[in-house]
Amino acid sequence: MGDDMAVREEQNFQQNCTFSIRIRHLFSAFGMDSDDDMHDAIEVGSMEDEDEDYFSGGEEEDAMEGRGHDDEDDTGDYEFIANYYDDGDDVVSSRSQKNYCILKEEDIRQRQEEDITKVYTVLSISRHAACILLRRYNWSVNNVHEEWFADEDRVRKAVGLLENPISKPLNRMEATCGICFECYPGGSLQSASCPHLFCSSCWKAYISTSVNDGPGCLMLRCPDPSCGAAVGQDMINKFAPNEDKLKYNRYLLRSYVEDSRKIKWCPAPGCDSAVEYFVGSGNYDVTCSCSYSFCWNCTEEAHRPVDCNTVEKWILKNSAESENMNWILANSKPCPKCKRPIEKNQGCMHMTCTPPCKFEFCWLCLGAWTDHGERTGGFYACNRYEAAKQEGVYDETERRREMAKNSLERYTHYYERWASNQTSRQKALADLNEMQNIHLEKLSERQCQPESQLKFVVEAWQQIVECRRVLKWTYAYGYYLPEHEQTRKQFFEYLQGEAEAGLERLHQCAEKELRIHLHADCPSKDFDDFRTKLAGLTSVTCNYFENLVRALENGLSDVDPQATSSNKLNPKITVGNSSKSKGGKGKGSSSLSTRFRSTDDSAGNWACDRCTYVNVRSATACHMCRRSRP
Repeated sequence: MGDDMAVREEQNFQQNCTFSIRIRHLFSAFGMDSDDDMHDAIEVGSMEDEDEDYFSGGEEEDAMEGRGHDDEDDTGDYEFIANYYDDGDDVVSSRSQKNYCILKEEDIRQRQEEDITKVYTVLSISRHAACILLRRYNWSVNNVHEEWFADEDRVRKAVGLLENPISKPLNRMEATCGICFECYPGGSLQSASCPHLFCSSCWKAYISTSVNDGPGCLMLRCPDPSCGAAVGQDMINKFAPNEDKLKYNRYLLRSYVEDSRKIKWCPAPGCDSAVEYFVGSGNYDVTCSCSYSFCWNCTEEAHRPVDCNTVEKWILKNSAESENMNWILANSKPCPKCKRPIEKNQGCMHMTCTPPCKFEFCWLCLGAWTDHGERTGGFYACNRYEAAKQEGVYDETERRREMAKNSLERYTHYYERWASNQTSRQKALADLNEMQNIHLEKLSERQCQPESQLKFVVEAWQQIVECRRVLKWTYAYGYYLPEHEQTRKQFFEYLQGEAEAGLERLHQCAEKELRIHLHADCPSKDFDDFRTKLAGLTSVTCNYFENLVRALENGLSDVDPQATSSNKLNPKITVGNSSKSKGGKGKGSSSLSTRFRSTDDSAGNWACDRCTYVNVRSATACHMCRRSRP
């Protein structure tokens, strides 16, 4: 009965709220099963005294369920995906579905052998000929079959496979090598299924040189310039030394991945695994068995929510000289004589260029210092500059310098935060490895619990690492947001700020509060409460960031870019569709959002006069600032 009332209450609330920005579906998502869950989890550090029972008592079961990635209750924490996307798939279901598979070297070799077997079985040719055909058609069995049955003669000629291989003449007493022109017994010379005979020494030298030149040896042809007969792997195995055989086989194995359209090598240093991506199956972020996450499309590090083009532009901008030129333009002036840029960081306006120039000039007007003195304002002012400035002489120069300065400051703002989150991610990754290899065993001993029951700590650190990566790339996303779309930019900055706050709460709990239990002399009485708290924060943060990523990937499309700047976004919690009362305080479902402030509606929901936070009808004080209801 209580649930039905809560549903009706939400419907009445939504029917009576009107907003200038069409973000109704977008904002209904960042919520929990109760109107306090999200903010309790995010603000647990600052509001612990007033909301102690969030991570204990009747709420413990729900928070514990939030740890699992397969619970339906976990998807209920946020209604973003269900409301925003037409398919309504659960967050957890999509999270558990992999759109790729990891291939070890033995897996790749097995697939390669299977493809070779298919071709030589169907076409009734030798294994080495099948290998040459597949190499020609990028290891596509279907393409080989289609081309072969369409025009066998053309394919044979293209790849160098002779239909009737020529055997060496056994009846000849001797023959001449086509390279060294030495005479040998006829039976000791070899050919690549063509009439051109060469001695073993020349074959060895030819093959060894080709293998050492690189992967081009996979397309090796007869040494005779006029002949196009292919040199197969059988000739390599016959004449090449063991070291060159290993190189050739390695090139052949790598070609199976590098020529494929569905498989790519993991770009992590020292990793020999490959990733097969199922085309058309969602985002391109994949994680190799070595724990390195990267974008399968561009092979850069995983960069959701930004696309590959944005990443390319951002990386190019970070490495380009354009920002150096902007800095020089914004912070220096050219010497009037030699034109070298000079930075003034302190002192008076009397400047002296470095040798061999040594020209002395005024920093403000760039005139020769010999024309300056007491009459022009002394060492710390220049009357000539002020007069010329009023006449507009320096307007264009100052405008260019100001534009360069603003551009530089804006880029620096985003880059510093991008780099800071990258540093924090590296530190969190090191802490994760330390936790898995050292601290987890120690914590198990101190708290007298098996390591299998402490996986929630590892999951928390893994979530921190992933969230740091997402948060890092949101700054590249923000840098390329159009400046004129102020409403969308304000909304993005709000979501980004909430994400930072939630992540900091999780990070603080996983780092500082864990340390107390890690260094305890005996099992802590409140360790179970800590478990529930950390697991709840992990679940909340995970869902928030997943929804944030999906919203940004969709370009915040429900935000009206034509909305006027006079419309102000205000934080607001909307009533959800369920309520709970399990021995603790009853809480209505909520969703973290930003909407235009609405006055009290027919359902009785009221907005705080101080912080504009919209509270549910039953609240007697503002949940955000604790101000009493007027």
